[in-house]
Amino acid sequence: MIKKDTNLKPVVAGLLLGILMAAMDNTIVATAMPTIVSDLGGFDKFIWVTSAYMVAVMAGMPIFGKLSDMYGRKRFFMFGSILFLVGSALCGLAQSIVQLSIFRAIQGIGGGALMPIAFTIVFDIFPPENRGKMTGLLGAVFGSASILGPLLGAYITDYISWHWIFYVNVPIGIVSIFLIMRYYHESLQHSKQRIDWWGAITLVISVVSLMFALELGGKQYAWKSAQIISLFVSFFVFFVAFFIAELKAEEPILPLWLFKRRLFAASQILAFLYGGTFIILTVFIPIFVQAVYGGSAKNSGLILTPMMLGSVAGSSIAGIFMAKTSYRNIMFVSFISYVAGMYLLSSMTVDTAHWLLTIYMILVGFGVGFSFSLLPTASIHNLEPQYRGTANSTNSFLRSFGMTLGVTIFGTIQGNLFADKLKEAFKGMQGGGNFKMGDPREIFQADQRSKIPSFILDKIVHAMSDSITHTFMLALIPIALIAITIFFMGKARVVTANKTGAKS
Repeated sequence: MIKKDTNLKPVVAGLLLGILMAAMDNTIVATAMPTIVSDLGGFDKFIWVTSAYMVAVMAGMPIFGKLSDMYGRKRFFMFGSILFLVGSALCGLAQSIVQLSIFRAIQGIGGGALMPIAFTIVFDIFPPENRGKMTGLLGAVFGSASILGPLLGAYITDYISWHWIFYVNVPIGIVSIFLIMRYYHESLQHSKQRIDWWGAITLVISVVSLMFALELGGKQYAWKSAQIISLFVSFFVFFVAFFIAELKAEEPILPLWLFKRRLFAASQILAFLYGGTFIILTVFIPIFVQAVYGGSAKNSGLILTPMMLGSVAGSSIAGIFMAKTSYRNIMFVSFISYVAGMYLLSSMTVDTAHWLLTIYMILVGFGVGFSFSLLPTASIHNLEPQYRGTANSTNSFLRSFGMTLGVTIFGTIQGNLFADKLKEAFKGMQGGGNFKMGDPREIFQADQRSKIPSFILDKIVHAMSDSITHTFMLALIPIALIAITIFFMGKARVVTANKTGAKS
């Protein structure tokens, strides 16, 4: 896959920087959004800033994965990096929320190429016995980025300027591009193949329709509105069309026969389930800390550090043990830690000590960390090089898809639970019904908190605590499906050339 004169260390460094840049971007922007909106205006359109990026990323992942299989990894990794940097620079120059949303879509197209291709390059350049450690390293960076993003976003926004949350990508990206361009010498012979245009078009339209339905439903439009129903219908129609196109295409973007492989199918389902459940922790634990413990926005971001450290440890350990035992055995360890941590988080109350929350987060982070490095590796197990990009991009796509569904579904559940518990708490209280609850991430700041009468504050805090912990409890349902799916992974494991003379 690579020429003998390739220096692997700078190549890996370039890939790590690319993953860090792409994975951290969305969380950095989310932290800075209040400041951005106050500067640019357009509060009614700010959701498009995130939606445009996510739509572009998810639509681009499977397409770039297939193109990298057909024409090489290097050119599309560099193309994605350059496009991401151009989008970043334009975002920093945006003069309106509409401009920012358009430039974020450009960023997202580039981001859709970076993540899956970076993992695929690692599989190409390292032998099976070394892939585990390297994917563990890449997975650790990916897991860390989701938690480091809010911290870096808060710091840059408060002490520099929100423009620099985009500009900071430029030097990182330039170094990444230089290292890959200079040191990655790809030797794979590529044959010209027919591009699956119908598959690409129907996939993009179906993903865009679903993403906008999930992002706008219950926010700008009611779930039963004609706009949202039309988007769901569009998703269904074009998804069916995509499925038909893939069955007929000579070189489909997503070869459906891959799902006949038990390990591949199980890995995709697990990526979806882990993504859909882990995302709610990164969203609701900071809210819990800020609203229940009375911490500041910055402190609520710092509180996620133990979960980050746990995920880094889990990803690294999974990488080390991949060559020693089966994927299934390793993932069962992941499941035990993950389900135990989620259950303990669901048992929290307003009186739960900070140090206990820290332990729970380390436990749940350790469990989910295994999935960052193991699932991409399991996805390409025994696959020919020309299918690795497709397999990896599918895994990244389904994890992102799970995150999108998870934050939408569980966010709606938590919001409804909170509203119900507030009504129950103030029911029958004289004057209580006149109290209007705002956004907890704003009203529970120190200056606002002190203005709320203690007996009312106590009820709000308990309502918030119960709504979040009950949401964590409901997340145990999809987590239970993880155990069932792991069972179907079989006994497959990384096969090293040193032991059998064969490679996985």
